Amino acid sequence: MKRIALSILLAPALLAAPAPVEAASGGAALGAHPYDSYETPEACGSCHTDFYEQWRQAMMSQCYTHHWDEIEYFRLAVPHAEKDEKVAEVKAGCNGCHAPLSFLAGDVPPPRPEENSRANESVSCDFCHTIAGFEGEIPYNFNWISTPGAKKFGPKPGLESPVHETEENEFMRSAEFCGTCHNEMSPYGAWVKATHIEWKEGPYSEEGVLCRHCHMPAARGKSAVMAEEGWVAQHLFHGAHDPGKLAGAVEIRMHPETREVDVRDAVVLKVQLFNAKAGHKIPTGSVEDRIVWLHVEAVDAKGKIYHLPVDPKGFDGEEYTIASDVLAYQDMGIPLEIRNFKGVPRDGIPVGDRIFRMPYFDPQGRMTIQQWNTKSFGADYRIGPRETKIETFTWEPPETVALGKVTFRAVLNYQKLVGPVAEFLDVPPEESEVVLINHASTWVELYD
Repeated sequence: MKRIALSILLAPALLAAPAPVEAASGGAALGAHPYDSYETPEACGSCHTDFYEQWRQAMMSQCYTHHWDEIEYFRLAVPHAEKDEKVAEVKAGCNGCHAPLSFLAGDVPPPRPEENSRANESVSCDFCHTIAGFEGEIPYNFNWISTPGAKKFGPKPGLESPVHETEENEFMRSAEFCGTCHNEMSPYGAWVKATHIEWKEGPYSEEGVLCRHCHMPAARGKSAVMAEEGWVAQHLFHGAHDPGKLAGAVEIRMHPETREVDVRDAVVLKVQLFNAKAGHKIPTGSVEDRIVWLHVEAVDAKGKIYHLPVDPKGFDGEEYTIASDVLAYQDMGIPLEIRNFKGVPRDGIPVGDRIFRMPYFDPQGRMTIQQWNTKSFGADYRIGPRETKIETFTWEPPETVALGKVTFRAVLNYQKLVGPVAEFLDVPPEESEVVLINHASTWVELYD
Protein backbone atom coordinates (compact mmCIF):
# COMPACT_ATOMS: atom_id res chain seq x y z
CA MET A 1 0.00 0.00 0.00
CA LYS A 2 1.14 3.52 -0.71
CA ARG A 3 2.75 5.10 2.36
CA ILE A 4 1.37 8.42 3.56
CA ALA A 5 3.29 10.75 5.84
CA LEU A 6 0.44 11.31 8.27
CA SER A 7 2.44 13.73 10.38
CA ILE A 8 2.10 16.46 7.78
CA LEU A 9 -1.58 15.87 7.21
CA LEU A 10 -2.79 16.89 10.64
CA ALA A 11 -5.11 19.87 10.46
CA PRO A 12 -7.54 21.48 12.86
CA ALA A 13 -10.73 19.50 13.12
CA LEU A 14 -12.69 22.59 12.20
CA LEU A 15 -11.19 25.78 10.82
CA ALA A 16 -14.31 27.82 11.44
CA ALA A 17 -16.50 28.71 14.38
CA PRO A 18 -18.33 25.77 15.99
CA ALA A 19 -20.99 24.45 13.66
CA PRO A 20 -24.70 24.71 14.55
CA VAL A 21 -26.48 21.80 16.17
CA GLU A 22 -27.95 20.72 12.85
CA ALA A 23 -24.48 20.23 11.32
CA ALA A 24 -23.85 16.82 9.77
CA SER A 25 -20.68 15.19 8.45
CA GLY A 26 -19.53 12.06 6.64
CA GLY A 27 -21.67 8.94 6.83
CA ALA A 28 -23.72 10.47 9.65
CA ALA A 29 -24.98 13.10 7.20
CA LEU A 30 -26.95 10.53 5.20
CA GLY A 31 -30.55 11.70 5.27
CA ALA A 32 -29.76 14.67 7.54
CA HIS A 33 -31.27 17.42 5.37
CA PRO A 34 -34.04 17.41 2.73
CA TYR A 35 -33.41 18.82 -0.72
CA ASP A 36 -35.34 22.00 0.02
CA SER A 37 -32.81 22.92 2.72
CA TYR A 38 -30.58 24.09 -0.13
CA GLU A 39 -31.09 26.78 -2.75
CA THR A 40 -31.03 25.72 -6.38
CA PRO A 41 -28.11 26.85 -8.54
CA GLU A 42 -30.55 28.85 -10.65
CA ALA A 43 -31.65 30.81 -7.58
CA CYS A 44 -28.03 31.62 -6.78
CA GLY A 45 -27.40 32.49 -10.43
CA SER A 46 -30.01 35.24 -10.41
CA CYS A 47 -27.46 37.41 -8.56
CA HIS A 48 -24.17 35.58 -9.05
CA THR A 49 -24.51 35.38 -12.83
CA ASP A 50 -20.85 34.99 -13.76
CA PHE A 51 -20.22 32.31 -11.17
CA TYR A 52 -23.34 30.42 -12.21
CA GLU A 53 -22.35 30.33 -15.88
CA GLN A 54 -18.81 29.28 -15.00
CA TRP A 55 -20.13 26.53 -12.74
CA ARG A 56 -22.45 25.25 -15.48
CA GLN A 57 -19.43 24.58 -17.70
CA ALA A 58 -17.39 22.95 -14.95
CA MET A 59 -17.34 19.33 -13.82
CA MET A 60 -18.71 20.50 -10.47
CA SER A 61 -22.10 20.79 -12.19
CA GLN A 62 -21.71 17.44 -13.99
CA CYS A 63 -20.06 15.07 -11.54
CA TYR A 64 -23.30 13.13 -11.14
CA THR A 65 -24.62 13.42 -14.68
CA HIS A 66 -21.65 12.83 -16.95
CA HIS A 67 -21.70 9.48 -18.71
CA TRP A 68 -18.81 7.54 -17.20
CA ASP A 69 -19.81 8.34 -13.61
CA GLU A 70 -23.37 7.21 -14.31
CA ILE A 71 -22.20 3.95 -15.87
CA GLU A 72 -19.60 3.31 -13.18
CA TYR A 73 -22.09 3.93 -10.37
CA PHE A 74 -25.15 2.12 -11.67
CA ARG A 75 -23.50 -0.76 -13.55
CA LEU A 76 -20.54 -1.42 -11.28
CA ALA A 77 -20.63 0.25 -7.85
CA VAL A 78 -24.26 -0.31 -6.86
CA PRO A 79 -24.52 -3.97 -7.89
CA HIS A 80 -21.10 -4.69 -6.39
CA ALA A 81 -22.16 -3.07 -3.10
CA GLU A 82 -25.27 -5.25 -3.05
CA LYS A 83 -23.17 -8.42 -3.50
CA ASP A 84 -20.24 -7.74 -1.16
CA GLU A 85 -20.79 -6.50 2.38
CA LYS A 86 -17.22 -5.20 2.55
CA VAL A 87 -17.96 -2.54 -0.06
CA ALA A 88 -21.66 -2.01 0.78
CA GLU A 89 -21.06 1.57 1.95
CA VAL A 90 -20.24 2.80 -1.55
CA LYS A 91 -23.88 2.49 -2.62
CA ALA A 92 -24.60 5.60 -0.57
CA GLY A 93 -21.07 6.94 -0.17
CA CYS A 94 -20.30 7.68 -3.82
CA ASN A 95 -23.01 10.31 -3.63
CA GLY A 96 -21.35 12.10 -0.73
CA CYS A 97 -19.13 13.80 -3.30
CA HIS A 98 -20.86 13.23 -6.64
CA ALA A 99 -24.43 14.08 -5.58
CA PRO A 100 -24.17 15.50 -2.06
CA LEU A 101 -27.71 16.92 -1.94
CA SER A 102 -29.05 13.47 -2.76
CA PHE A 103 -26.86 11.95 -0.06
CA LEU A 104 -27.98 14.53 2.49
CA ALA A 105 -31.60 13.92 1.55
CA GLY A 106 -31.16 10.15 1.93
CA ASP A 107 -32.18 9.76 -1.70
CA VAL A 108 -29.80 6.91 -2.59
CA PRO A 109 -29.36 5.55 -5.08
CA PRO A 110 -30.48 8.81 -6.65
CA PRO A 111 -32.80 8.88 -9.66
CA ARG A 112 -30.90 8.40 -12.88
CA PRO A 113 -29.83 11.63 -14.61
CA GLU A 114 -32.54 11.39 -17.28
CA GLU A 115 -35.16 11.79 -14.53
CA ASN A 116 -33.85 15.31 -13.91
CA SER A 117 -34.04 15.25 -10.13
CA ARG A 118 -32.11 17.58 -7.86
CA ALA A 119 -29.36 14.98 -7.72
CA ASN A 120 -28.42 16.41 -11.12
CA GLU A 121 -27.25 19.59 -9.43
CA SER A 122 -24.11 17.62 -8.51
CA VAL A 123 -21.87 19.87 -6.40
CA SER A 124 -23.93 23.05 -6.26
CA CYS A 125 -23.40 26.64 -5.10
CA ASP A 126 -25.41 26.43 -1.88
CA PHE A 127 -23.90 23.12 -0.92
CA CYS A 128 -20.34 24.47 -0.97
CA HIS A 129 -21.20 27.83 0.59
CA THR A 130 -22.90 26.21 3.58
CA ILE A 131 -19.96 24.00 4.52
CA ALA A 132 -18.58 25.13 7.88
CA GLY A 133 -15.52 22.91 8.12
CA PHE A 134 -14.60 19.25 8.34
CA GLU A 135 -14.67 16.60 11.03
CA GLY A 136 -11.55 14.74 12.11
CA GLU A 137 -7.85 15.19 11.45
CA ILE A 138 -7.65 14.51 7.71
CA PRO A 139 -10.12 15.74 5.07
CA TYR A 140 -11.39 12.75 3.12
CA ASN A 141 -14.49 10.72 2.22
CA PHE A 142 -16.93 13.68 2.35
CA ASN A 143 -16.23 14.52 6.00
CA TRP A 144 -17.33 18.09 5.31
CA ILE A 145 -19.75 19.61 7.82
CA SER A 146 -22.94 20.80 6.13
CA THR A 147 -24.95 23.60 7.77
CA PRO A 148 -27.75 24.64 5.41
CA GLY A 149 -29.68 27.81 6.12
CA ALA A 150 -29.75 31.54 5.57
CA LYS A 151 -26.06 31.94 6.41
CA LYS A 152 -23.67 31.55 3.47
CA PHE A 153 -19.95 31.21 4.04
CA GLY A 154 -17.34 32.94 1.90
CA PRO A 155 -13.62 33.64 1.95
CA LYS A 156 -13.83 37.43 2.42
CA PRO A 157 -14.64 39.53 5.48
CA GLY A 158 -17.15 42.36 5.75
CA LEU A 159 -19.42 41.50 2.83
CA GLU A 160 -23.15 42.09 2.97
CA SER A 161 -25.94 40.67 0.83
CA PRO A 162 -29.54 41.86 0.47
CA VAL A 163 -30.66 38.24 0.13
CA HIS A 164 -28.83 36.15 2.74
CA GLU A 165 -26.49 36.37 5.69
CA THR A 166 -22.81 36.33 4.78
CA GLU A 167 -19.99 35.21 7.04
CA GLU A 168 -16.25 34.94 6.44
CA ASN A 169 -15.00 31.38 6.83
CA GLU A 170 -11.28 30.66 6.85
CA PHE A 171 -11.97 27.05 5.92
CA MET A 172 -13.14 28.10 2.45
CA ARG A 173 -9.68 29.53 1.77
CA SER A 174 -7.95 26.28 2.71
CA ALA A 175 -6.81 23.31 0.66
CA GLU A 176 -8.53 21.08 3.22
CA PHE A 177 -11.87 22.29 1.84
CA CYS A 178 -11.01 20.55 -1.43
CA GLY A 179 -9.56 17.54 0.35
CA THR A 180 -12.91 16.52 1.82
CA CYS A 181 -13.76 15.06 -1.59
CA HIS A 182 -10.40 14.94 -3.35
CA ASN A 183 -9.03 12.46 -0.83
CA GLU A 184 -10.73 9.08 -0.66
CA MET A 185 -10.01 5.92 1.30
CA SER A 186 -11.41 2.62 0.08
CA PRO A 187 -13.23 0.20 2.41
CA TYR A 188 -9.90 -1.67 2.54
CA GLY A 189 -8.03 1.36 3.91
CA ALA A 190 -6.27 2.31 0.66
CA TRP A 191 -5.94 5.96 -0.39
CA VAL A 192 -7.58 5.59 -3.79
CA LYS A 193 -7.78 9.35 -4.31
CA ALA A 194 -5.12 11.53 -2.74
CA THR A 195 -4.88 14.77 -4.69
CA HIS A 196 -4.90 16.93 -1.56
CA ILE A 197 -2.40 14.58 0.13
CA GLU A 198 -0.08 14.78 -2.90
CA TRP A 199 -0.27 18.56 -2.75
CA LYS A 200 0.36 18.53 0.99
CA GLU A 201 3.52 16.46 0.54
CA GLY A 202 4.79 18.56 -2.37
CA PRO A 203 6.56 21.89 -2.86
CA TYR A 204 3.49 24.02 -3.52
CA SER A 205 2.09 23.41 -0.05
CA GLU A 206 5.30 24.69 1.54
CA GLU A 207 5.10 27.84 -0.60
CA GLY A 208 1.45 28.54 0.20
CA VAL A 209 0.19 27.88 -3.34
CA LEU A 210 -3.27 26.41 -2.77
CA CYS A 211 -5.67 24.40 -4.93
CA ARG A 212 -7.82 27.48 -5.56
CA HIS A 213 -4.88 29.50 -6.90
CA CYS A 214 -4.76 27.22 -9.95
CA HIS A 215 -8.33 25.93 -10.20
CA MET A 216 -10.14 29.12 -9.11
CA PRO A 217 -7.76 31.87 -10.31
CA ALA A 218 -8.51 35.41 -9.15
CA ALA A 219 -9.41 38.18 -11.60
CA ARG A 220 -11.00 41.61 -11.50
CA GLY A 221 -14.77 41.38 -11.57
CA LYS A 222 -17.96 41.33 -9.54
CA SER A 223 -19.03 38.55 -7.21
CA ALA A 224 -22.68 39.56 -7.78
CA VAL A 225 -24.57 41.88 -10.08
CA MET A 226 -25.03 44.45 -7.30
CA ALA A 227 -21.48 44.18 -5.93
CA GLU A 228 -18.58 46.54 -6.43
CA GLU A 229 -15.74 45.42 -8.67
CA GLY A 230 -12.76 43.80 -7.01
CA TRP A 231 -10.62 40.68 -7.05
CA VAL A 232 -12.81 37.61 -7.19
CA ALA A 233 -12.04 33.91 -7.52
CA GLN A 234 -13.31 32.57 -10.82
CA HIS A 235 -15.47 29.47 -10.42
CA LEU A 236 -13.84 27.58 -13.29
CA PHE A 237 -12.70 24.42 -11.48
CA HIS A 238 -10.82 23.41 -14.62
CA GLY A 239 -8.78 20.23 -14.31
CA ALA A 240 -8.48 16.76 -15.81
CA HIS A 241 -11.52 17.23 -18.08
CA ASP A 242 -10.26 20.51 -19.55
CA PRO A 243 -7.97 20.28 -22.62
CA GLY A 244 -6.66 23.76 -21.90
CA LYS A 245 -5.56 22.74 -18.43
CA LEU A 246 -3.94 19.58 -19.73
CA ALA A 247 -2.09 21.27 -22.58
CA GLY A 248 1.53 21.73 -21.64
CA ALA A 249 1.05 20.48 -18.07
CA VAL A 250 4.12 18.32 -18.70
CA GLU A 251 7.01 19.85 -20.63
CA ILE A 252 8.91 17.55 -23.00
CA ARG A 253 12.33 17.74 -24.59
CA MET A 254 14.26 15.00 -26.39
CA HIS A 255 17.72 14.59 -27.88
CA PRO A 256 19.97 11.87 -29.34
CA GLU A 257 23.31 10.95 -27.82
CA THR A 258 24.91 11.84 -31.14
CA ARG A 259 23.61 13.48 -34.32
CA GLU A 260 25.50 11.35 -36.86
CA VAL A 261 25.03 7.60 -36.54
CA ASP A 262 26.42 4.68 -38.54
CA VAL A 263 23.45 2.72 -39.87
CA ARG A 264 24.88 -0.40 -38.22
CA ASP A 265 24.85 1.24 -34.77
CA ALA A 266 22.01 1.94 -32.37
CA VAL A 267 20.42 5.34 -31.98
CA VAL A 268 19.97 6.28 -28.31
CA LEU A 269 17.40 8.95 -27.45
CA LYS A 270 16.60 10.56 -24.14
CA VAL A 271 13.23 12.18 -23.41
CA GLN A 272 12.84 14.51 -20.43
CA LEU A 273 9.37 15.08 -18.96
CA PHE A 274 8.87 17.85 -16.39
CA ASN A 275 5.66 18.38 -14.41
CA ALA A 276 5.71 22.12 -14.76
CA LYS A 277 2.18 23.15 -13.76
CA ALA A 278 0.42 20.73 -11.44
CA GLY A 279 0.75 20.94 -7.65
CA HIS A 280 -0.05 17.21 -7.49
CA LYS A 281 1.03 14.12 -9.38
CA ILE A 282 0.12 13.54 -13.03
CA PRO A 283 -2.23 11.78 -13.37
CA THR A 284 -4.11 12.32 -10.11
CA GLY A 285 -7.61 11.75 -8.77
CA SER A 286 -9.21 8.72 -10.42
CA VAL A 287 -5.85 7.15 -11.14
CA GLU A 288 -7.45 3.73 -11.58
CA ASP A 289 -9.25 5.03 -14.68
CA ARG A 290 -6.72 7.41 -16.15
CA ILE A 291 -3.76 6.69 -18.35
CA VAL A 292 -0.90 8.96 -19.44
CA TRP A 293 1.61 7.50 -21.85
CA LEU A 294 4.66 8.40 -23.94
CA HIS A 295 4.72 7.27 -27.56
CA VAL A 296 7.88 7.64 -29.68
CA GLU A 297 8.22 7.11 -33.43
CA ALA A 298 10.98 7.43 -36.02
CA VAL A 299 10.39 8.57 -39.60
CA ASP A 300 13.16 7.83 -42.10
CA ALA A 301 14.17 9.85 -45.15
CA LYS A 302 11.54 8.10 -47.30
CA GLY A 303 8.71 8.62 -44.81
CA LYS A 304 8.58 5.11 -43.36
CA ILE A 305 7.42 5.07 -39.72
CA TYR A 306 8.95 2.92 -36.97
CA HIS A 307 7.64 2.54 -33.41
CA LEU A 308 10.19 2.74 -30.58
CA PRO A 309 9.45 0.89 -27.32
CA VAL A 310 10.86 2.38 -24.12
CA ASP A 311 14.00 0.97 -22.53
CA PRO A 312 13.05 -0.79 -19.25
CA LYS A 313 14.62 0.59 -16.06
CA GLY A 314 14.28 -2.56 -14.02
CA PHE A 315 12.35 -1.36 -10.97
CA ASP A 316 9.87 -3.57 -9.13
CA GLY A 317 6.44 -3.52 -10.73
CA GLU A 318 7.68 -1.85 -13.91
CA GLU A 319 5.67 -4.26 -16.04
CA TYR A 320 2.54 -2.24 -15.23
CA THR A 321 4.18 0.92 -16.60
CA ILE A 322 5.04 -0.50 -20.02
CA ALA A 323 2.11 -1.08 -22.35
CA SER A 324 1.28 -4.68 -23.14
CA ASP A 325 -1.61 -6.73 -24.46
CA VAL A 326 -2.32 -8.58 -21.18
CA LEU A 327 -5.85 -8.73 -19.76
CA ALA A 328 -6.94 -7.00 -16.55
CA TYR A 329 -9.96 -5.70 -14.60
CA GLN A 330 -11.37 -9.18 -14.00
CA ASP A 331 -13.25 -8.01 -10.90
CA MET A 332 -15.74 -6.23 -13.13
CA GLY A 333 -17.22 -9.67 -13.49
CA ILE A 334 -18.57 -9.45 -9.92
CA PRO A 335 -21.09 -6.63 -10.45
CA LEU A 336 -21.71 -7.63 -14.06
CA GLU A 337 -22.39 -11.23 -12.98
CA ILE A 338 -20.00 -12.71 -15.53
CA ARG A 339 -18.56 -15.93 -14.16
CA ASN A 340 -14.85 -16.56 -14.77
CA PHE A 341 -14.55 -13.18 -16.46
CA LYS A 342 -11.22 -13.05 -18.26
CA GLY A 343 -11.05 -9.26 -18.31
CA VAL A 344 -10.29 -6.80 -21.09
CA PRO A 345 -6.97 -5.48 -22.45
CA ARG A 346 -5.23 -3.57 -19.71
CA ASP A 347 -3.92 -0.63 -21.73
CA GLY A 348 -5.24 -0.42 -25.29
CA ILE A 349 -2.21 1.54 -26.52
CA PRO A 350 0.87 0.54 -28.57
CA VAL A 351 2.82 -2.22 -26.84
CA GLY A 352 6.08 -0.92 -25.40
CA ASP A 353 4.96 2.65 -24.69
CA ARG A 354 5.83 4.06 -21.27
CA ILE A 355 2.82 4.58 -18.99
CA PHE A 356 2.81 6.98 -16.06
CA ARG A 357 0.44 5.38 -13.58
CA MET A 358 -0.03 3.69 -10.24
CA PRO A 359 -1.87 0.37 -10.63
CA TYR A 360 -4.71 -0.45 -8.24
CA PHE A 361 -5.11 -4.07 -7.09
CA ASP A 362 -8.23 -5.81 -5.81
CA PRO A 363 -8.18 -8.20 -2.79
CA GLN A 364 -7.12 -11.02 -5.13
CA GLY A 365 -4.14 -9.02 -6.42
CA ARG A 366 -5.67 -8.30 -9.84
CA MET A 367 -5.52 -4.88 -11.43
CA THR A 368 -8.82 -3.04 -11.01
CA ILE A 369 -10.59 0.11 -12.13
CA GLN A 370 -13.06 -0.26 -9.25
CA GLN A 371 -11.54 2.06 -6.65
CA TRP A 372 -13.92 0.84 -3.94
CA ASN A 373 -12.53 -2.68 -4.44
CA THR A 374 -8.89 -1.59 -4.10
CA LYS A 375 -6.79 -3.18 -1.38
CA SER A 376 -3.24 -2.37 -2.50
CA PHE A 377 -1.14 -0.55 -5.08
CA GLY A 378 1.73 -1.24 -7.43
CA ALA A 379 4.67 1.02 -8.13
CA ASP A 380 3.75 4.70 -8.20
CA TYR A 381 5.30 5.82 -11.49
CA ARG A 382 3.43 9.08 -11.92
CA ILE A 383 5.12 12.46 -12.42
CA GLY A 384 5.21 14.44 -9.20
CA PRO A 385 4.99 18.23 -8.92
CA ARG A 386 8.18 19.76 -10.34
CA GLU A 387 9.56 16.29 -10.93
CA THR A 388 11.50 15.41 -14.07
CA LYS A 389 11.52 11.87 -15.42
CA ILE A 390 13.97 10.79 -18.12
CA GLU A 391 13.04 7.97 -20.47
CA THR A 392 15.54 6.31 -22.82
CA PHE A 393 14.78 4.76 -26.20
CA THR A 394 17.30 2.61 -28.08
CA TRP A 395 16.57 2.07 -31.76
CA GLU A 396 18.34 -0.46 -33.95
CA PRO A 397 17.86 0.78 -37.54
CA PRO A 398 16.50 -2.07 -39.69
CA GLU A 399 18.25 -3.09 -42.89
CA THR A 400 15.46 -1.52 -44.95
CA VAL A 401 15.82 1.95 -43.42
CA ALA A 402 16.52 4.84 -45.80
CA LEU A 403 19.81 6.63 -45.24
CA GLY A 404 19.81 10.32 -44.45
CA LYS A 405 17.84 12.32 -41.94
CA VAL A 406 15.64 10.42 -39.49
CA THR A 407 13.14 12.44 -37.47
CA PHE A 408 11.95 11.30 -34.07
CA ARG A 409 8.73 12.47 -32.43
CA ALA A 410 7.68 11.96 -28.81
CA VAL A 411 4.02 12.45 -27.91
CA LEU A 412 2.56 12.46 -24.39
CA ASN A 413 -1.09 11.39 -24.47
CA TYR A 414 -3.86 11.23 -21.89
CA GLN A 415 -7.15 9.38 -21.55
CA LYS A 416 -9.68 9.92 -18.75
CA LEU A 417 -10.70 6.29 -19.08
CA VAL A 418 -8.70 3.37 -20.43
CA GLY A 419 -9.93 2.66 -23.96
CA PRO A 420 -10.74 -1.07 -23.68
CA VAL A 421 -12.81 -0.47 -20.52
CA ALA A 422 -14.75 2.30 -22.22
CA GLU A 423 -15.42 0.08 -25.23
CA PHE A 424 -16.45 -2.90 -23.12
CA LEU A 425 -18.92 -0.88 -21.04
CA ASP A 426 -20.27 1.14 -24.01
CA VAL A 427 -19.09 4.42 -22.54
CA PRO A 428 -19.55 7.34 -24.98
CA PRO A 429 -16.34 7.95 -26.97
CA GLU A 430 -15.75 11.43 -25.54
CA GLU A 431 -15.04 9.85 -22.14
CA SER A 432 -12.01 8.01 -23.54
CA GLU A 433 -10.84 10.39 -26.25
CA VAL A 434 -7.07 10.71 -26.57
CA VAL A 435 -5.92 14.18 -25.49
CA LEU A 436 -2.49 15.54 -26.43
CA ILE A 437 -0.59 16.91 -23.43
CA ASN A 438 2.64 17.76 -25.23
CA HIS A 439 5.13 16.66 -27.88
CA ALA A 440 8.76 17.08 -28.88
CA SER A 441 10.97 16.11 -31.82
CA THR A 442 14.61 15.66 -32.74
CA TRP A 443 16.69 14.09 -35.53
CA VAL A 444 19.81 12.17 -36.47
CA GLU A 445 21.67 11.62 -39.73
CA LEU A 446 22.14 7.97 -40.71
CA TYR A 447 25.16 7.15 -42.89
CA ASP A 448 26.73 3.98 -44.28
